Amino acid sequence: MSDKLNLVLNVWRQKGPKDAGRFVRYEVKDISTHMSFLEMLDVLNERLLAQGEEPIAFDHDCREGICGACGVVIDGSPHGPSKRTTTCQLHMRSFRSGQELTVEPWRAAAFPVLRDLVVDRSALDRIIQAGGYVGVRSGSPRDANSIPVRKEDADLAMDAAACIGCGACVAACPNASASLFTAAKISHLALLPQGQPERRERAIAMVARMDGEGFGHCTNHGECESSCPKGISVDNIARMNREFLAAAAASRRPLGAEAKDDDGGA
Repeated sequence: MSDKLNLVLNVWRQKGPKDAGRFVRYEVKDISTHMSFLEMLDVLNERLLAQGEEPIAFDHDCREGICGACGVVIDGSPHGPSKRTTTCQLHMRSFRSGQELTVEPWRAAAFPVLRDLVVDRSALDRIIQAGGYVGVRSGSPRDANSIPVRKEDADLAMDAAACIGCGACVAACPNASASLFTAAKISHLALLPQGQPERRERAIAMVARMDGEGFGHCTNHGECESSCPKGISVDNIARMNREFLAAAAASRRPLGAEAKDDDGGA
């Protein structure tokens, strides 16, 4: 079996946010099957530069499946055909020689294309800024074992914290919803003692920011979990909805009612 392959790529090229954009066909030959998809794009860009053409712009950073910057849509699948794999960790042995691929950026109104395969994902940053942190005074550092956390909650929090914020869930969703991303960030802190003081404010603020950024609503297609490179569960969306509804209900209670409930009163 040869460790080289030839591909035909239909790559989305767009000079800037106001440019109409179009697909451009490239033949890429003698690609090592041991390369990652991004390394293949590097080779293509080197050849384009040698021919005096503009290289293809694409996001990348760690190239270790950690940062989430590398996302592109390959033949309609965010990050490509392999499950739980980022584009930078997708190896060319996943494809067959002679295959024709379509490579395009995330498609969402909240992710405007900046150039070629690069989109502006700062909307996700603003959701985090709305409440995805612990801002209260927590005193000096304490030993980890001094704060008891149920094993089940610790595991669920860790699973939610695995979200790398790549935006694949948005790209995969027919509604371009950021519910899985937002839910992972809300769940992570809602499950831990350190996140309790700001729990209600966090849920309301982050969901409001998500809606304000122009993302669509979740209608339970499940494509987000299927395309997530870290396998974040849609159970987190259910948890986010519960957190939001509880916080919204609490904010409408008469003054003092919450204290009575906490004390076991009616």
